[in-house]
Amino acid sequence: MSGPAIPEPVANVKRALTSLGAEDTVTVFDSKVPTAAAAAAALGCDVAAITNSLVFDVGGVPLLILASGAARVDTLLVARQLGTGRIRRATPDFVLQHTGQEVGGVAPVGHPEKIKTLLDESLKTHKLLWAGAGDHNSMFSISYKELKKITAAEEMPVR
Repeated sequence: MSGPAIPEPVANVKRALTSLGAEDTVTVFDSKVPTAAAAAAALGCDVAAITNSLVFDVGGVPLLILASGAARVDTLLVARQLGTGRIRRATPDFVLQHTGQEVGGVAPVGHPEKIKTLLDESLKTHKLLWAGAGDHNSMFSISYKELKKITAAEEMPVR
């Protein structure tokens, strides 16, 4: 008898990790870890090593920013660096539509289509990062270098 079925968004992340050449390090927790603080407490790591996958709406186009859980993204700074118009926090429906994952559990990978991704360069200082794995109960570990590689993210200061 096997355990409970893996939710589809988490299965998508697991498949994406391995298809991109990364190790499947997905950990499923008994309780929800929808915030960086909750995840850090469950993992026993610094909140700054938690990689939040934040989806923004840039004129109807999704932008994924992988940011340290210890910081707030400065959308004006990011917009200036990208040369875009206003960057707005996406609605939960917009996030689900473009990632197939709910706010609080969004992963850097495993989306229906590729999303332009930025990587908070402050995450470089951590040997091991933890990111959401598709739902509120799952996270995966990865190095900064490997996260940059599998997401094809553009490194940038985001705060």
